[in-house]
Amino acid sequence: MEISGSRVLLTGASGGLGAAIARDLSRRGADLVLTARRRELLDALAAETRGRVVVADLAVRADVEALIEESRGVDVLVLNAGVGADVGIRSETAEHVDTTIDVNLRAPIVMAVAFAQHKLSVGELGQIVLVGSLSGLAATPDTRMYNATKFGLRGFAHSLRQDLDGSGIGLTLVSPGFIRDAGMFAEGGIDLPPGVRTKSPADVAAGVVRAIESNPAEVFVSPVELRLAATLATVAPAFSAAVQKRAGTAQMKSGS
Repeated sequence: MEISGSRVLLTGASGGLGAAIARDLSRRGADLVLTARRRELLDALAAETRGRVVVADLAVRADVEALIEESRGVDVLVLNAGVGADVGIRSETAEHVDTTIDVNLRAPIVMAVAFAQHKLSVGELGQIVLVGSLSGLAATPDTRMYNATKFGLRGFAHSLRQDLDGSGIGLTLVSPGFIRDAGMFAEGGIDLPPGVRTKSPADVAAGVVRAIESNPAEVFVSPVELRLAATLATVAPAFSAAVQKRAGTAQMKSGS
């Protein structure tokens, strides 16, 4: 799909990744609807990108329904919002489980389905971009809910893409690895092992652009060695866990 002149709804726009995506799409001529929970950050970004602000919390179902109504007027749906602050297993609560599932999995699923249903009913073209993670392929210690939701999102994305084949509605999953300066790993202050390479928020934005313009099944935003390691983890999870234990992954995540 051509980005210039297209109408794009972007969730999670107030975060570092969302802001990078918004700026790139704006430079390419997109008409943006920016949504997140923090109005002050959205207003500043909207002034920079000429976007329109819709404040919404994806853990609140009425807000999700309001965004579904907003999505009926756009050409592209970029579902970028997510939460990644897992807690230690002794501190896990049902409330934390529910919030993580609502934001990372339920909201993008119901919004993507509603968008696709509307486009099918009116006979319009559309593009859905779901921002996932390499954590949807490889499990790591102390990220159980993040892993659970990103594993689920990846399965949903590839299934819905098949359902929409030939309909004129595209769907791409963008899967970042370790991103510097923004996102879950940067904001968590996690120290990566020596030699582990990262990508930038601008690289994620470029992946979203590729998704919109070319409609591949999945765009990986990570060095090739991380993608290969994540792929190996899908077929040899016990081996992957042993490698992570040897590397001290759990200690790095806890900061100890």
